[in-house]
Amino acid sequence: MTPPKPIKIHPSVLCADHGNLSQAIRHLSQEADYFHMDVMDGSFVPNFAIGAEIFKIVRQNSAVPLDVHLMIREPSRHVAFFRELGAEIITIHPEADTQLAATLAQIRKLGATAGIALNPGTSVETVKEVLPLCGHVLAMTVNPGFAGQDFLEFTVEKIKELGKLSEKHGFALCVDGNINAERVRQLHPLGVTNFVIGTALFKDEPVEMMRAIKGHCPFSPTDL
Repeated sequence: MTPPKPIKIHPSVLCADHGNLSQAIRHLSQEADYFHMDVMDGSFVPNFAIGAEIFKIVRQNSAVPLDVHLMIREPSRHVAFFRELGAEIITIHPEADTQLAATLAQIRKLGATAGIALNPGTSVETVKEVLPLCGHVLAMTVNPGFAGQDFLEFTVEKIKELGKLSEKHGFALCVDGNINAERVRQLHPLGVTNFVIGTALFKDEPVEMMRAIKGHCPFSPTDL
């Protein structure tokens, strides 16, 4: 049996201390693999989040790569802008783009990793054709737009399916939505390698939590 791949953690900048963001970013950089940047337009999702100034603060205080989740309509109009701000991964929603394959190709041409995000109610079938174009797939385990929601258990079956497809197509499978250490233990053996952690990470000491999670990698079936 092939052991699970190493865990990569993407702290959610949306959930960090914005009263002292520079210090928070420098601290998180000790262990973060990516910084997860949620961009919301108030239309595709009912909220606004993370503008250019936040990107600049993160970039000024860390060399950790940026994972940008575009929860916006017509993302093709904006991917070059976010690439210029330092995005290494750019993830878009299939519902937000009428030319999904073209936008994924555009992201790749800009030199970033192209990703798609699947909302809890979005089936894998709707995106199977474009999975070979993706280096990153984000499975949402809550409805996007707000932090602190309950994990939706029915998404686990979709994650299992995506885990198998990640082996076939070679993309990194990431999950986002009320992720904590126990969820990592549950989902990592299913093929999830990348974890966006928000609220749970900032309840205690985030760097220690990240180190503890990675210290349990790989998990054995007896740990579950």
